[in-house]
Amino acid sequence: MRRRCVLVAGAVFAALTTTSAAGSEGPEPGAVHQLGEVTHGGEPLAGARVRLYRAGDGWDAPATVLGSARSTPDGRFDIRYRRPSDPDAVLYLVADGGPGGQGYRSAGRDPVSMAAVLPVSARSRAVVVNERTTVATAFSMAQFMDGRDIAGPRPGPRNAALTAHNLADATTGGIARVLAAPPNGDRTSTLRTFNSLANLLASCAGPKTCQRLFRLARSDGQRPPRDTLQAALNVARAPGHRVDPLFRVSRTENVFAPALGAAPDAWTLALSYVGNGRELDGPGNLAFDADGNAWIINNYEFGADPRETVCGGEDLLKFTPDGRDAPGAPFSGGGVYGAGYGVTLDPKGDTWVGNFGFQGRGCERNQDRLSRSVSQFDSQGRPLSPRTGWRFGDISRPQGVVSDRDGSIWVANCGNDTVTRIPDGVPSDAENIDPGSGLLAEPFAITVDTRGRAWVTSNRTSSVLVLAPDGTPVRSVGGGGIDAPMGIASDGLGNVWVANSGIVQPPCGDASIEDFLQSILSPDTDASVTMVDAEGATPDGPFENGGLHIPWGIAVDGDNNVWVANFGGQRVAQLCGADTATCPPGHRTGQPISPADTGYTSDALVRNTGIQIDPSGNVWLANNWRTRPRLTNPGGREMVVFVGLAAPVAAPLIGPPQRP
Repeated sequence: MRRRCVLVAGAVFAALTTTSAAGSEGPEPGAVHQLGEVTHGGEPLAGARVRLYRAGDGWDAPATVLGSARSTPDGRFDIRYRRPSDPDAVLYLVADGGPGGQGYRSAGRDPVSMAAVLPVSARSRAVVVNERTTVATAFSMAQFMDGRDIAGPRPGPRNAALTAHNLADATTGGIARVLAAPPNGDRTSTLRTFNSLANLLASCAGPKTCQRLFRLARSDGQRPPRDTLQAALNVARAPGHRVDPLFRVSRTENVFAPALGAAPDAWTLALSYVGNGRELDGPGNLAFDADGNAWIINNYEFGADPRETVCGGEDLLKFTPDGRDAPGAPFSGGGVYGAGYGVTLDPKGDTWVGNFGFQGRGCERNQDRLSRSVSQFDSQGRPLSPRTGWRFGDISRPQGVVSDRDGSIWVANCGNDTVTRIPDGVPSDAENIDPGSGLLAEPFAITVDTRGRAWVTSNRTSSVLVLAPDGTPVRSVGGGGIDAPMGIASDGLGNVWVANSGIVQPPCGDASIEDFLQSILSPDTDASVTMVDAEGATPDGPFENGGLHIPWGIAVDGDNNVWVANFGGQRVAQLCGADTATCPPGHRTGQPISPADTGYTSDALVRNTGIQIDPSGNVWLANNWRTRPRLTNPGGREMVVFVGLAAPVAAPLIGPPQRP
């Protein structure tokens, strides 16, 4: 096998400041130049056909070739093209060639195909197309790429491009700053996993090694891929498939380092985001706006030392799709204090927050007074509620908060076993719904189904209460394995999905934070998920596998498959939903798509509560509590994002999920 050279992140190639002698096929004079270099296995890839594409702005809008060129013997290329008038257009490169320029072709196609998404700042500047940029493209664009075409409605591909730039630096072909530095870098295994995936693609050095890679990267029921780009896409879309043999292939090359020393549970890439690094402390849940920005609530005020007491968080955070603070964020005021699990956007774009009153042991503020309101902010982060929050409707220790499509806001009052409904989002019209007869005990989460009905989990009665759109109680649903339920989510087919913790006692009502801590440390975890159909029918038993461990938050993606955040085990689970046509071949409803014993694990995770899916198909989880918490300040400090793993969901999420 030909000699490999290790790529060093940040390497510079000054020769690209001159125009390549390679032939360029492009538009008439007046065009701009895109310079670059193609490498494979750390060496120049000569004779590769390099095409510059503009991504399509819709599912039915194909990508457009803007120009193309052949790489020279030293791997350089120069593409002349006319820059699109839209500054937000997603541009990307695809380079097709044979290993070492040997001309080996598989089924009429060059086996080495690599890609790179161009940062706006790098357009007309020199870039590198290599295995790292290919992995970044394949994973970030996994939900939008078909062959060489990237297409999808805004803001999906545009935001996915931002995520690609957090993985690989297209100007150098090295590791991007976000992946290289804390809280990523050597603090988690993601960087090593990323390099192992790049080494996997570098293994395509000749007919035998390429064929081995393509055989292992074959999707169930499909033909093997014919090039490395498709192989990377297949791995990104089925990360738990043939993990061990793929890892062994990745070990045949050591071009990119550091790499994994042992096989992962699955080939997932999880990035940690911390905003400005001084704001996340016990994030409980999040909601996305129409642009894919994440609005995040905090249990606690930020404190670097877990041994020092913190009081309740008083900020509403807003992260851009690539994990930075949005302009002006974080936002404060409006009565925000110790928000728990409740955050939602309404049809007008306003954000509503439930003020549960979380605070660390030793905080001397009046928790009872500060836990009886919801807060409202406009799309710019300006508080619309007064400094004490909206207090109508007998709100008490609110947890779940959701909007329906009419703009009514529903609040689960964990402190007094009721629900508050704010019709049309008018706080002064709020009404308190007490179903009586012990039908609600420590209600925790709410979802709205396809009929506009609200479904509320009742933790202490191990049941779910159904309310008509006007708030009238319809029925209480038990059975089907519902057990100490926490999160609940509706799908697009009329079903709701319940996360059964089996053990959790929320710290509201007569349960203390010490009771809660004791419950989550119990060795007995009857973890499961229950599907309830539109008429309230449940299966004979719940779904119990898929790596579930203290299930908490639950979300449904654009394909109606189910995702579960776990308060234990550092894992997220994916289950086949009610539409089995969108699941891997042979899967049944409730069967795990993620590895059955472990789920998708990550050492970036701690104890997770909220889980949501953005318009790019990224799965966001809230690192709510540390694995070994101190009650003075138990909060986790990160949002963890699994890149490109789920079917995209249109934002804001109001009612059942829809594809963008």
